[in-house]
Amino acid sequence: MKPNKLSRFLSLVLKHDPAQINLELDNYGWANVDHLLKQLADHRKKTTREELEFIVNSPEAQRFIFSDDGLLIRARDGHSISINLGIEASEPPEFLYHQTEERFLKSIQTKGLNSRSRQHVRLSQDLASATKDGMRRQGNSVILFIEAKRMYQEGYEFFLSEKEGWLTEKVPPSYLDRAK
Repeated sequence: MKPNKLSRFLSLVLKHDPAQINLELDNYGWANVDHLLKQLADHRKKTTREELEFIVNSPEAQRFIFSDDGLLIRARDGHSISINLGIEASEPPEFLYHQTEERFLKSIQTKGLNSRSRQHVRLSQDLASATKDGMRRQGNSVILFIEAKRMYQEGYEFFLSEKEGWLTEKVPPSYLDRAK
């Protein structure tokens, strides 16, 4: 299986629909690597451990992580299924950033950023990261500034994921501003 196709399929089963290949995840989103490889093969997606390691260690995406002993794998974030990422709330920096498409801007300015079908909204630490995230999208990109420190001081929780992305449940419109 080609790396990009494998990465997308792993995102599907590790973030959204493990039942698609009869895969079981624990409460923290971890799957047994050997069982994952067996289930992939059983569903005509035969993959080697080396191919899996290539995807996990790819510096571009960094969507997945192995447990310290290498026996388990999970998606870093972006889950639509309910899991416990095992990370504690943290105080964010003063500003965080989010890239979106121009066509969503009016709705975001009215309703804010919502996790929709996912557990969290992912925010970038800096402008460069938000811009890089935007390169994957179609259409005209817009960078939004989020007053993260003010949100935190007013009771919103933030979590720093393993991928150096910040996560929060939602961002109300009063904390958003479009980059100039």
